[in-house]
Amino acid sequence: MMSDSAVDSPQTPSWVYTFGRNLISPLARAVYRPRVEGKHHVPKHGAVIFASNHLSFIDSIAIPVAAAPRPVHFLAKAEYFTGPGLKGWLSRTFFTAVGATPVQRGVGQAAMEALEQQKQILESGAAIALHPEGTRSRDGRLYKGRTGVAFLALETGTPVVPIGLIGTDRVMPVGARMPSLKERVVVRFGEPLDLSHHGPNSGRARRAATDEIMSAIHALSGQELAGTYNEPPAEGAVEKIKRALPHERK
Repeated sequence: MMSDSAVDSPQTPSWVYTFGRNLISPLARAVYRPRVEGKHHVPKHGAVIFASNHLSFIDSIAIPVAAAPRPVHFLAKAEYFTGPGLKGWLSRTFFTAVGATPVQRGVGQAAMEALEQQKQILESGAAIALHPEGTRSRDGRLYKGRTGVAFLALETGTPVVPIGLIGTDRVMPVGARMPSLKERVVVRFGEPLDLSHHGPNSGRARRAATDEIMSAIHALSGQELAGTYNEPPAEGAVEKIKRALPHERK
């Protein structure tokens, strides 16, 4: 999980993050020539949640590049930080450089710990980026949002800036090992959403707030709506039963 120093002072980026941002941002701009729309919607100061559609691995690079010079923190699989040898060091250094926070996926307690980490970052006045869909869309459609972003927004009173990413799936499709240099990325920032009108943090409020966030993302990305959650097919009888049971999607 993220180190105590990273949680205590996220607004004071490490030298690795600063070096990485100064190196990666100009390189990404030169190679992909991103078109950034609505940049005036990015708050210069104070806590903010960037909520985006998720099409490609490089989404987590496109958002910090587009939001620069504002530092942005986001979640990444813990495996990116724990690999051995030179490859592990390079992965760890890269994800630290782009502002990633390690998280164990698919584990209930780990998911709650990740939310708590994000909450601490917001309470310090920093910015985070999350994908309400939870995982990358493999067919280009926009899936239903899980309620973790709304939980953080309602719990902390933080505004949510919706983002529509266009073209990242063509630059680096799911499964590709190297990005294409022929495509151009569009990053559209929407007007900040104040979700407090949904009331106190409750299951119903989180669901309504999540739907509002996803509606705003849809207006920016123009994707076809999937109308369901983005998750792989259930394997085995136990998993199928678990998914059939009613529960709130985080």
